[in-house]
Order: sequence, then structure tokens, then C-alpha cells
Amino acid sequence: MAGMVARGGPAEKGPARAVEAPYTPAAVMNRAQTLIATLALLALALVAPALSPRAADAPTLREGVHEGADFLIGVPAKWNGGLVMFAHGYEGESPGRGSVRTEPASGYLTTRGYAWAASGYRSMGYRPDWFMADMLALRERVITELGQPRWTIIHGQSMGGHVAIASMELRPDIYQGALIECGVIDGVGLVDWLQAYTAAADYLSGVPLVTTPRPDFDALVAGTWLGLMGAPGAYTERGRRFDSVVKHLMGGDLPLRLEGMKSRYTMNLNPRDPGAQRAREFSRHADTRHIHYAIDAGLGIDEATLNREIPRATPAPGARSRETNPVFAELTGTIRAPVLAIHETADFRVPFRLQQDYRRRTLAAGTGHLLVQRAVRWAGHCAFEGSIRERALEDLVAWMERGTTPAGDDVLGDVTKLGLRWTPALHLDDPARRP
Repeated sequence: MAGMVARGGPAEKGPARAVEAPYTPAAVMNRAQTLIATLALLALALVAPALSPRAADAPTLREGVHEGADFLIGVPAKWNGGLVMFAHGYEGESPGRGSVRTEPASGYLTTRGYAWAASGYRSMGYRPDWFMADMLALRERVITELGQPRWTIIHGQSMGGHVAIASMELRPDIYQGALIECGVIDGVGLVDWLQAYTAAADYLSGVPLVTTPRPDFDALVAGTWLGLMGAPGAYTERGRRFDSVVKHLMGGDLPLRLEGMKSRYTMNLNPRDPGAQRAREFSRHADTRHIHYAIDAGLGIDEATLNREIPRATPAPGARSRETNPVFAELTGTIRAPVLAIHETADFRVPFRLQQDYRRRTLAAGTGHLLVQRAVRWAGHCAFEGSIRERALEDLVAWMERGTTPAGDDVLGDVTKLGLRWTPALHLDDPARRP
């Protein structure tokens, strides 16, 4: 299965470098001692491969470049064999390699004896296929430096969720668990959703959004389209129809849905070809032929008409092929190890609907018992309090080590009840605050 994942791409090859620095000032030697130690190590390095210590007196942070990607490795004072690999989110489209980010739960992990590693990826862009390989390469480096872990968790945020879930399906031999946070847990389902959103906006407004290229597209949205539709909280009649369709596309009347929608109401609109500065490769794989549109009664248009007349997107030639590139193919739900997902109910960048769709995939595959999902009643994307993430990690480790399946939400049930157990403090506009 490893051979199915492309390792090509604009990687910057060359010898890996690593810098190890103590976290605490107390661990810093004086300058003279440091110079003497450095010269001794340099002399040794000239005749033998550099060896990194497998244990340290204090937590250390190692950094460098490995196979064209920046990395960080956090090593606790006494490593207990647990390893968390952090895959970060989308950074946009531009030349050069991506930026490495510290594992968000680094302090929590270090104090509990777990090591962690984070890759900046070989490039920018939406390429979970390349980045999945970058994570595998970095894990091999960790093994070289620290030894074989007793288990490895992959922790993915946003696009990193696509990296994580693809890794769980395609490389079950590597990872013993996954934490997916505000993540693209249904893979290419995100680009399907975005294209379905724009197609509905096109049809219900009568404005040709799908076929208008940028920059004309942006002017059309800001002028004609907004004038016809209004905005959340101030809709026109056409806008109310669109809002009803989007409500169902998002997964139902989710808590704080309108609050989340306001921030990306126009930003989620994209023509079929999003343009060179957007995720063009991702968009090639869009397919909306399976999307079923729904609308509330009394809005002057019926469901059958919507599904018959809204234009559909089909993948580009050669796209969405499991044989060619399984990371950009439709996921199957065939996970073999525990996956714990946390997601804001009103995330409008990566909609909660993806959680529902992947739940359905696991039920069809007979793996639903390996997926636990928790909703947080909030509007925004990847805005979790640290305590939510830390509890999820603690519960995931207990699940892996002791077989204790953690509690979660029924994402296919009553969506108005989602997240009541996992939200530390309710939003001022949360309907659950009302008597």
C-alpha cells in the first residue's frame, strides 16, 4: 500500500540537519563549556555518524530539515515510548516548502512522557498525498533517533485531518490511533461540498457563478450576487431559499449555524476552476453527482426540482482514481484502529457535515465501533480550548492501551443536542442557554 502514495513533488533534497536545544534556562551550559563540548563532538562527527541521545536529563526540542521538509521533534526527559505525529492545516498556494508548527498539545504530551514530531511539509498547497509521505518519512527519522515507539498516534488539524484519515485507511500498519481536530475527515468530500455550495448559489440566484473565471467571479459575487441574495441575518427571498438549502448541506440546524456561516458566506464560493492562487489540484477531484439537495417547505421551490436542475460537477480526466492516487479518491471507512474526532458544530470552513458523512462510511464498512466523534458548540474553525484537545488525547490513549472506548456524540441523531457534554462554556447566542 505504501507504493500507492506518490512521493514526488517539489521537495528540496539535501542532507538533514538537526539542532537540539533545551527548553529550560537551567539546562544551558556556560559559553566556554559549550565551545569545548561542541569541538569534541565535531571531531567525533568527522569519523563516525552522529548519534542522538535516546534519553535526556530535561525535555529537548530538535529541529531541522528532513527530505525537503522542516521538522520539530519534542523529546521528554524520560520517554515512555508513546509518539504523536502532528499534521498541520492548509497554508495556501505559493512556492517553497511549508511552515512547521509546534504540536498544539506539546506541553501536555511532554509532561506525560510522550514524544511528538511535526512536519512543515515539502511544499505549500493542498497535497495530503505528498504530506502523508512526509509524515511517514519524519516518523522514520524519529525511530532512528529515539528508537521504535510502542505506539504512534497521528494528530491532524484541518487539512491535516485529511492526511490523518488517509493514513489510517492506507497505512494501518503504521498508526495505532488518530486524533482528528476540526479536520477534513471525509477527504475529497470537502471539495464536493464546496462545489455543491457554489452550484446552489448559482442556481438560486440566477447568476452564473460556476462558469465565471476569476477575477470576474469575485466582482460578480461582491456586486450582483450579494445584491440579489442578501446576507445571513438580512436575506432577500432568494437568500432565504439558499439558506435553507445550505442548512441541509451543512448537516441540519446545527448549533450556531448562522454565526459560523457569516464568516465564510462568500469565501466558500468558488468557480469550477478556482484559479492559480487557490487549491486547483484539490478542485480537479470534485464530484457532486451524488449530492442530494433538500429545502424546507413553503419557499416556492421543491426538492425534486432542485436535484434535477442544479448543475453538477464531475472529476477531471484521471482524477479521483483509487489506483492513481488513493488519497484523492473517495474514502471507504475501512479503519483498523481507534479514531477520535473533535469538531465545532458551526465550522463553515470544514463543515460538520463531513463528520456525518464519514460516520456513514464506517457504518457501511462495519468499522463504526472504531470511530468516536465529539462536537463542540462553537462557531469557527480549529478554535478549541486546550482542555478539549487534552481530554481527547487522554481518552484516545486509554482506548488504545486499555480498550476503554470513550464517550462521544451521535452525529446522525438530533443535531440540536450535539456537544452539550464537551463544550466548556456555551456561546452567548447558543440556543441551549435559553430557558
